[in-house]
Amino acid sequence: MLEGIVRESMSTGATKALRRDGYLIANIYGKGFENINAAFKSNEYIRTVRNKETIAFPVKVAGKELNVVVQGYESHAVTGNLLHVDLMVAQAGVESKFNIPVVAVGEAIGLKNKGLVHIAKERLTVKCTPENLMNKLEIDVTEMDTGDSKLVRDLPELPNMKILDADRVALVSIIKAK
Repeated sequence: MLEGIVRESMSTGATKALRRDGYLIANIYGKGFENINAAFKSNEYIRTVRNKETIAFPVKVAGKELNVVVQGYESHAVTGNLLHVDLMVAQAGVESKFNIPVVAVGEAIGLKNKGLVHIAKERLTVKCTPENLMNKLEIDVTEMDTGDSKLVRDLPELPNMKILDADRVALVSIIKAK
């Protein structure tokens, strides 16, 4: 479990000092939940996020165990290092917006015709409770040829989830290699 500390000072100097010591600045928030300004060891945070099996993962801050979801992050423009992360508390029974990763499954016919699989939208925005949240959305591309695409409206009905993206948005397409 990822453990963090509560930030006492929100000043620029204190934030820079924490970053120099290897900490990642984080805000933890949720519906009907008091915001927590926290800091996590940067390497531990990255290791936890890469190795997680579900979208939501547990953290421990100030003696509280919370199940959180990454809602946004900010990285340095030149070095690519993480500077800041927003974590939303995944509260049981409370509907929230989540971004589910889109994954292409299978080998498309278009790949044999000099095509490439292009994932146009890497994350699909849905509204649901954390209990009904899926880890990833798998889209079968085996029947797709060059020039074909799968749109949001082509998806099967997702149980207990409402898709917030427009119907006309392309998720996966097979494009011609140049």
